[in-house]
Amino acid sequence: MRKVLFFLGLAAFAGVVIGLATRRAAPPSVPFEIARRETLVSTLSTNGKVEPVEWTEVTSEREGRIARVLVRRGQAVAEDTPLAQLETPAADSDLAAAQARLARAQADLDSFQRGGRATDLAEIDSSLAKLNVEKDAAQRDVASLERLRAQQAATRDELDAARDRLKRTVAEIDGWRNKRAALAPAEDRQAAAARVADTQAALALVRRQIEQATLRSPRAGIVYDLPVHAGEWLAAGAPVGRVGRTDRLKIQLYVDEPDLGKVRLGLRVKVTWDALPGREWSGEISQLPAQVAPLGARQVGEVGVIVDAPQRDLPPGANIDARLNAQVAEHALTVSKASLRREDGSVGAFVLEGTRVVWRQLRVGITSDTRAEILAGIKEGEAVALPGDRALKNGLEVTPIYP
Repeated sequence: MRKVLFFLGLAAFAGVVIGLATRRAAPPSVPFEIARRETLVSTLSTNGKVEPVEWTEVTSEREGRIARVLVRRGQAVAEDTPLAQLETPAADSDLAAAQARLARAQADLDSFQRGGRATDLAEIDSSLAKLNVEKDAAQRDVASLERLRAQQAATRDELDAARDRLKRTVAEIDGWRNKRAALAPAEDRQAAAARVADTQAALALVRRQIEQATLRSPRAGIVYDLPVHAGEWLAAGAPVGRVGRTDRLKIQLYVDEPDLGKVRLGLRVKVTWDALPGREWSGEISQLPAQVAPLGARQVGEVGVIVDAPQRDLPPGANIDARLNAQVAEHALTVSKASLRREDGSVGAFVLEGTRVVWRQLRVGITSDTRAEILAGIKEGEAVALPGDRALKNGLEVTPIYP
């Protein structure tokens, strides 16, 4: 009985050993895919920044402290709309003083242009009128006495006295006329006119300073950038904000140097923004890069894309992602990009020949996110190994599985 049990145990052990040996010798299971033909679209993914196509920066023409900000970011404004107001503590008094100086200078000029002050002119005119009456009377007396003298009816002394009175009256009239001319000499009129011009210039300067305290929009559009706030001090020339169109945008795409050969004018671009998942904007490339420049650790070219955003929901300054359909290959022979491997500096794949995998070097064309075009190295319908747990080598016998 003991011998029977011994042999049964020995047989069971041998079966286990044989089973284990058989399992170790079985070819490993490896996932494969079949090379197939399809339309392949080569895409390029990158990032960029949004800018308006048309925009104008608003700057302060003078220094000062902001008293009030009159608009909000995102507000639509017309040309010349006030955006902010600077403090003008002395403006009212300066304006009043300049207006008063101009009024005085203008009054002086008016006086000179009329010939002098009204009171002086009135006195002179009154005196001249009186003297002219006296002159007329004196002339009549002289004429009458001259007739009488010719008739021996008047003495020589009476005629001489009348003539003297006439001369005195004429002299007085000349004196008053000279006095009137002296009230407004040409040089004084010129000086008065110069004072008016100076005070007008000073008043215009004060008004200009007051006008400069109101910061206005130079164009119609959307106030998409407004970094200032009430109480902030502005230097002359300091930026106040930016106004532009936000329904038509320019996107600067940062394309890595190796991918620049895939970019061309008119190429369609899809734009997404993380802040609005599910939204997508379409555009096309309008400008190719003029140079390659560093961007962090990358070497990129800046590619310009024009995008229409009629809902104005893609704000300037946003950091966006973009996908470019760079190339399209019709009826291309494709495999999964995951099946491609690099061995000894060459790109290839393990292809199933019978029950064994064989390494083949491949010539790869365009690629999408998941697929690659194969130009040479495999044929349609051949099976190509996918990544798995088992390391592959040329000639390894495998058991293919097709996920």
